Amino acid sequence: MVKAFISGRKVRNMDDNRIVELYLARDEAAIAETRRKYGSKLRKISYALIRDHAYAEECEYEAYYEAWKLIPPNEPREYLFAFMARIVRHISIDRCRKNSKTAAALCELTEEMAQCLPSPGSAEDGAAEGELAASISVFLSACTKEKRGIFLRRYWFFDSVPQIAARYGITKSKVKTTLFRMRNDLKEFLRKEGYSI
Repeated sequence: MVKAFISGRKVRNMDDNRIVELYLARDEAAIAETRRKYGSKLRKISYALIRDHAYAEECEYEAYYEAWKLIPPNEPREYLFAFMARIVRHISIDRCRKNSKTAAALCELTEEMAQCLPSPGSAEDGAAEGELAASISVFLSACTKEKRGIFLRRYWFFDSVPQIAARYGITKSKVKTTLFRMRNDLKEFLRKEGYSI
């Protein structure tokens, strides 16, 4: 288990299965344990979208409330961080849509991805969305670690091109070219999987 320092004393983070058990038992300690283990990462995801520390913290707390409502029926024992990250990301995106400063950047990324994904009507139900997500995961798993990282930094964490270039020690031009080629490759991959784009 990962060790952390809280209030000057050494503590161990609780494992995800135990945290989910607390949610299922309706024990409010679940929220405190989730925050202790993943709070800084959730704020970081939110801040990458919103670019405002106070709003990012609000989104983090709203994510705990949503998790409280969603567990049960969900039991994300093996993927609690991914579950929480998705929640905080959606909350943050909703907040961005209400803020004209960040809405423009969000629209730009949405337009980029719209070029290579099926139209929303073709993946309406949860099963279809799950199949599409699985197909995208297969595509990304076949990419090199660097390409996969660049793609996720841009379209999951919403990093800017200069941020990605600095992170990987490459030029902005290489980031743009990599993203352009990956979007085209994803489009072709999904067509072969039977999606109309």
